[in-house]
Amino acid sequence: MKQTYKVVTLCGSTRFKEQFMEVQKRLTLEGYIVISVGMFGHSGDEEVWKPGVKEMLDDMHLRKIDMADEIFVVNVDGYIGESTRREIAYAKKKGIKIHYLVELLSDSDI
Repeated sequence: MKQTYKVVTLCGSTRFKEQFMEVQKRLTLEGYIVISVGMFGHSGDEEVWKPGVKEMLDDMHLRKIDMADEIFVVNVDGYIGESTRREIAYAKKKGIKIHYLVELLSDSDI
């Protein structure tokens, strides 16, 4: 029998590389197909900062959200930066379910 799996895209600051890997492993073991970031610019992947690369990666991440049933925000200590706020707003607009590593009290926390 063919199994169906939900697809989840990870969002959050790339400074949290270790936590991204932990969440990816946990969600995979829970039966999700996990789509993550391709590079960790705030954790040492210097190529991100070359002209045009960050813009491409930001756009690509929106396409990854398009492919997802849900997003999971890796908001360590509740931190949500500008790019992640944009991704959350995009997911909300598309009606995609949103989960957080650290649950927020309200949308005003974003």
